[in-house]
Amino acid sequence: MSGGLRIGIDLGGTKIEAVLLDRTGRVVSRERLATPRDYEATVTLLADLVARIDAASGDRPPVGIGTPGAWVESTRTMKNCNSTWLNGRPLLDDLNAALDGRVRVANDANCLVLSEALAGAGRGARVVFGVILGTGVGGGIVVDGRLLAGANAVAGEWGHTPLPYLRSDPATKHLETGLADRPCYCGRLNCVETFLSGPGLAATHGELGGERLNAERIPPAAPSVDLYKTMLARSLAQMVNVLDPDVIVLGGGLSNIEGLADDVARRMGGYGFSHEGRTRVVTAEHGDTSGVLGACRLWPLSD
Repeated sequence: MSGGLRIGIDLGGTKIEAVLLDRTGRVVSRERLATPRDYEATVTLLADLVARIDAASGDRPPVGIGTPGAWVESTRTMKNCNSTWLNGRPLLDDLNAALDGRVRVANDANCLVLSEALAGAGRGARVVFGVILGTGVGGGIVVDGRLLAGANAVAGEWGHTPLPYLRSDPATKHLETGLADRPCYCGRLNCVETFLSGPGLAATHGELGGERLNAERIPPAAPSVDLYKTMLARSLAQMVNVLDPDVIVLGGGLSNIEGLADDVARRMGGYGFSHEGRTRVVTAEHGDTSGVLGACRLWPLSD
C-alpha cells in the first residue's frame, strides 16, 4: 500500500457510498450503490467494490468503513446495528480476510464527527459531539482530535436513551398526548431514535393528521417539524448536561431541515441545567459526505 491514497466507505441501511481520497484530502473518485439486506451479499459487494477501486487507482489503499452499530473486539462481532442482518456477524474479520487485512471499521456517527472535528464545522473545538439524523439516530464524540469509543463501544449512542419529557413538556404536551408509544428495535419503548429518525418524523406527521409522507417531503412549516425541533432540543440538552461539548454537529438527511440548527440552539437552553449558551449547534460542513470522509480518516491521511 503506497501513494497516500485512502478508501472510505459509508455502509448505510439503504445505500453504500465509497470515495477514494489522496493524501491532501481531495476526492479522486466516488461511487454509490444500493445496500443488500443480507450479510453475505454485503460482504461480497464491499469486497468487489474495493477491488474495482484498486483496479482504477493502480494501488491497494487502506480501507476505512463507517458502519451502523459497533464492532466488539472481545467477541469479534458487530452489535447494535439497525441494519440488523449485521448483528452478531464477524464483519471486520470477513472483510479483512477478503481484502488482505487492510480494513478498519468504526460506527458511522463516529466517522461523521471525526471528519467534522478534524476538517469541518467542528474544526478547532476541543470537544465535539456529532449526530446523525437519518434512517436511524447515532452519535459520536471527539476530544482533542481523537474518537472516544468508550469501554463498551457505545460512547455517544444517545439514540437509544428515552426521549426526554415525552408528554410532560408544557410547550408540546397538547401534541404529544396523542402520539402512540413506539417500540424500538433495541427492545425498549420511546427511544430518541423512534421520534428523531426519518421514519420517526414521518410517523409523527401522520399521527398529527398529516399525509403519509417520507420525512424529506414534509413541509418545513408543518406542526410535526416544529415539534421535531423541540424534541431534538430537549434531547440534545441532556447531552450538554453530561458532556458539555463546545460544538454539536448535526448530520444526516434531516439536518437539512430549514433553520434546524439555529432553532434547536435557541430552544435547547430551556431544557438543560444552567446552560449559558456556549455550545454551538451547527450543520455538518461536508453534508451527506461527512461519514464517508471520516471513514477515510480511520487511517491517517499523512501516512
